[in-house]
Amino acid sequence: MNHSQHNPTENKDHSHKHDSHDHKHEHPSNHESMDHGSHSEGGHEGHGNHHQHMIQDFKKRFWVSLILTIPVLLFSDMIQDWLGFSIQFESKSYVVFGISTILFFYGGWPFLKGLKEELSAKNPGMMTLIALAISVAYLYSSAVVFGLEGKDFYWELATLIVIMLLGHWMEMRSILGASKALEKLADLMPSEAHLIEGDQTKDIPASELKSGQKIVVKAHEKIPADGKIIEGESYLDESMLTGESKPVKRRKGDEIIGGSINGNQSIKVEISKTGDESYLNQVIGLVKEAQESKSKTQNLANKAAKWLTYISLSMGIITLVVWLVIGKEFDFALGRMVTVMVIACPHALGLAIPLVVSISTSISAEKGLLIRNRTAFENSRKVTAIVFDKTGTLTEGKFGVTRIESLEGTDDQKLLAWAAAMEENSEHPIARGITNKAKEENLEFPKVSDFESITGKGISGKIEGKSIKVISPGYLKENDISIPKDAASDQAETIVYVLEDKKLIGFIALADGIREESADAIQTFKKKEIQVFMATGDNEKTAKAVSEKLGLDGYFSEVLPDGKVKIIEDLQAKGQFVAMTGDGVNDAPALAKADIGIAVGSGTDVAVETADIILVNSNPKDISNLILFGQATYKKMIQNLGWAVGYNAIALPLATGFIPGLMIQPALGAGLMSISTIICALNAQLLRRKL
Repeated sequence: MNHSQHNPTENKDHSHKHDSHDHKHEHPSNHESMDHGSHSEGGHEGHGNHHQHMIQDFKKRFWVSLILTIPVLLFSDMIQDWLGFSIQFESKSYVVFGISTILFFYGGWPFLKGLKEELSAKNPGMMTLIALAISVAYLYSSAVVFGLEGKDFYWELATLIVIMLLGHWMEMRSILGASKALEKLADLMPSEAHLIEGDQTKDIPASELKSGQKIVVKAHEKIPADGKIIEGESYLDESMLTGESKPVKRRKGDEIIGGSINGNQSIKVEISKTGDESYLNQVIGLVKEAQESKSKTQNLANKAAKWLTYISLSMGIITLVVWLVIGKEFDFALGRMVTVMVIACPHALGLAIPLVVSISTSISAEKGLLIRNRTAFENSRKVTAIVFDKTGTLTEGKFGVTRIESLEGTDDQKLLAWAAAMEENSEHPIARGITNKAKEENLEFPKVSDFESITGKGISGKIEGKSIKVISPGYLKENDISIPKDAASDQAETIVYVLEDKKLIGFIALADGIREESADAIQTFKKKEIQVFMATGDNEKTAKAVSEKLGLDGYFSEVLPDGKVKIIEDLQAKGQFVAMTGDGVNDAPALAKADIGIAVGSGTDVAVETADIILVNSNPKDISNLILFGQATYKKMIQNLGWAVGYNAIALPLATGFIPGLMIQPALGAGLMSISTIICALNAQLLRRKL
């Protein structure tokens, strides 16, 4: 396949227009609906706090309900008959009624609230089913306490509430809210700026900056807003904003981006864009749009719960009517109806998904995969195309030495040591790459004297009395020095040359090295017939070299955030199910837009917070493991749902009493329910063999 190229804008142009984007993300928890009506009003910070509050709320309700369940079970005649003991005292039934009332209203409150919201939305699901079951059990049991003939279901009420609270708590604990992404983006901007007022500077909040004002940005500080350099020059680290793998030199007249990091030189800047117009805020806008355009598709458990709600209501009413029509007493007919409706909400269904989610989340974490969005993880089996960011994902993300070639009898280590000594005090990324390599080799740096900078060409100095220069290819051409054939490369390398007394003694090539694991990962995807593309902010030559070396299906160079989102959209428009892998702020909108967003954990917090799945070890091979494990996890969920629903298929007809000689009693129903729950738990544990 030919390499596809996409250059929506030049890297130096940081003025973008953003289209609105639809987005696939279902919120990780289908239970959020019960208490999430105000999210859009409370802002993303409120959303994150609310999510944490809900987890703590479920945890508290679970433990309180568990403690209250113990006496309910001990005082239950049915449990006492099973276990062969007896606890009897006057007013026992009223004590159980009192405890169960607290359980119903305190432990059952999230489900009762969820019932109201699901019915208001005309979309009954798990909350409706649970609330219906506990309400019928509570009201019927209370009627029995106060005179109605029959047996109470308080122990069923208690265990159902406790297990459902546990399931919801487990599920929500395995999910982290996506709202932190916007907070992390905002954190990239410094809180203060050094405003120039005449001959003085004044520190003011960065939020108060206005277009046209002039500021000083000191060495190693973050740029507080978009602007233009009016004095000085420096290398700026824009890697987390544009994806460019190495710091770029910016001089007077150049546009710079708020959020990038200044090098070791102070610069003066005239502010050009603030607030919503700024580059970073436009990126924030893209992420926000993608996160807010969520799919309404429900997960399988909720769909099953919706149908079970309809079935339990229908069968309950039919059971009551049929027994009354054929002449049975009202107490008997009502008891049969309640048995049907309580049994219709199996404990296993409430745990079928959360158990698998909890186990798969913990296993994945042990293997370097952090799952934030369950739905995306389940859907990883559907991936047909993967878009990789280059820097820090397919490559190491470091500008390092790739080759050292010595000439004229000079050995490699001496060449590296001399070059490192010359570059030791420079902040230039090439200099850092050379010095870091020399330090890795534990080389001693010789003393340098008469150090000078050759403007735009390199540096010179004296080592051991010899004139040494570390210079660019341009210097060789100007001085008619032949460039060695070995220096020619189709790779994305930057080469510096070392001269000793005007004689070329060697050269050092540097590049952002490709990860060792990348090639194996690409081959795995090809075997699975998954297309692999690369989208990077780097230049055409670098992108092409990496793409050809790895054998990708296509690449996109010099791409900025809106361009990456467009790439994802174009692939999706062609029917592809797209996964996006990246590690920078520039990847955040695309990670949110993709069907599955995968962040490498060595990247920025914002990329990690925006992604559905995080690769802790930044290993591309983990993505192929992810797809296989996602498939295994989905199968376990289907199997567990099968067991849970299968329980209903057996128990519900028996609970009606319509089958002669096979009328199920509550005790047998409870036994079947327990077996179904145990099967789901054991089946979920088998996932440990899959990764």
